[in-house]
Amino acid sequence: MYRRKQRSPITPENFELLPGTKLSPENRWVMMAELIPWEEFEEEYAKQFKREKGAPAKTFRMALGALIIKEQLGISDRETVEQIRENPYLQYFIGLETYTFEAPFEASMMVHFRQRITVKLVNQINEEMVKRGREKTEQKEEKSTSDSEEIGERENKGKLILDATCAPGDIKYPTDLEILNQGRKATEQIIDTLYESIKVKLKKKPRTYRNIARKEYLRIVKNRRSTKKEGREAIGKQLKYIERNLVSIEKLILEGATLDSLNKRQRNLLEAVKKVHEQQLQMWEKGTKSVPQRIVSITQPHIRPIVRGKAGKPTEFGAKLSISYIDNYIYLDRISWENFNESGDLQGQVEKFKQTYGYYPSSVHADRIYRSKANKDWCKQRGIRQRVIGLGRPPKNISEEEKRQTRIDEAFRNRIEGKFGQAKRKFSLDLVKTKLKETSETAIAITFLVVNLSQLLRQFLLPFLSFSLINKTFELNKQNVIMKTYSINSFVAVKVINLEANYWLLAS
Repeated sequence: MYRRKQRSPITPENFELLPGTKLSPENRWVMMAELIPWEEFEEEYAKQFKREKGAPAKTFRMALGALIIKEQLGISDRETVEQIRENPYLQYFIGLETYTFEAPFEASMMVHFRQRITVKLVNQINEEMVKRGREKTEQKEEKSTSDSEEIGERENKGKLILDATCAPGDIKYPTDLEILNQGRKATEQIIDTLYESIKVKLKKKPRTYRNIARKEYLRIVKNRRSTKKEGREAIGKQLKYIERNLVSIEKLILEGATLDSLNKRQRNLLEAVKKVHEQQLQMWEKGTKSVPQRIVSITQPHIRPIVRGKAGKPTEFGAKLSISYIDNYIYLDRISWENFNESGDLQGQVEKFKQTYGYYPSSVHADRIYRSKANKDWCKQRGIRQRVIGLGRPPKNISEEEKRQTRIDEAFRNRIEGKFGQAKRKFSLDLVKTKLKETSETAIAITFLVVNLSQLLRQFLLPFLSFSLINKTFELNKQNVIMKTYSINSFVAVKVINLEANYWLLAS
């Protein structure tokens, strides 16, 4: 049943708030704000600003907090600012003392925040945050060794999981013809800009043949069954158009035009087009499909193809990451836009584990690619058990205990895959939408920081949930006992149940 009440229209001025309303300490943003070491790294953030000159910059807590909010909620920069403006908990999280109806900053400031907060700084914050969180949630273990005992002689403890993954960039799937077409259009726009600056001095504008070049490009792209020979001819023609445009740009500069008339984006595009023309010409002449440091995007020339060989995505275009997993927490050890062999990072990651905890891990769990002879000997010298699938032909005689241990180790190694799934499906690691190299690296590092922050938040919420669940379960069990006893007594009163014959009811 629904009863409609006659009410006057509600306006924002008439909407009543609870008197003396305060923020709830059990809110997730309040709890997460307590987990992050804001003050400890504010001095490091302030070093990049001048002490006396210039307008006051936004605080470190506001900058880092805004990036964490964006990643946690999975929203755009503009929506992040709107959410902060509307939510008092988010304003508290970024360090504001009172609620304000105005936006604390423009959406474009998010780019500057990502440029100012480097990957190194984010990793330091991540490590310190996890360290403090573990000290709060776990009891400190008593030292079994004396202070005079050397660190190198301590017994190995703990488990270390290593793996690598790729963070794809937000680019269109690259083809040689498409990249050359984008480069040709970029050079045509640059010629137009340079000519405008000296058109009084130079009467005739350099010819670009842009309409003919576009028709030739579309003729191949729209043809679903173009042959290999036709594709090669189209690439060769686009190379000639770009070469002609680059020569025209040089002539315009000799006539008096300067690169200062171009904006920063056009200057970066010009350098990228020159490099693309050099690489594509080299592959076209030699008939190959690969070249060192190959550019696959004109607008993001730092992105490289990362060959992973996995089903569905044999090649990904983005940054390759080397990751370590320790006690449900994940750390970004290396980020590179060039492909690399992750087995070379094993020794450095193990040494970092020792530097953090004071001892080596008892075992290292990783893929088969990590089981090189150098890594195997290095771990054996330090008493580290390296559990990975062996190289070469598997031995014939394997005991059941070894098979069982191998299954256990492989199941344990899958934990890092779960963290990758969380970072890519829940957060933004599966598609990095930032455009600059440094901002993309910061966005990737922020993702791993937020993954660990979510894990710490669950650790803090678990005792509260367990306590409430126990109380609720006790109340439900008490109600069930009362109802069951009442039902049995009622049935006995009307002689439906004979307790002597049904003795099992007495035990209940």
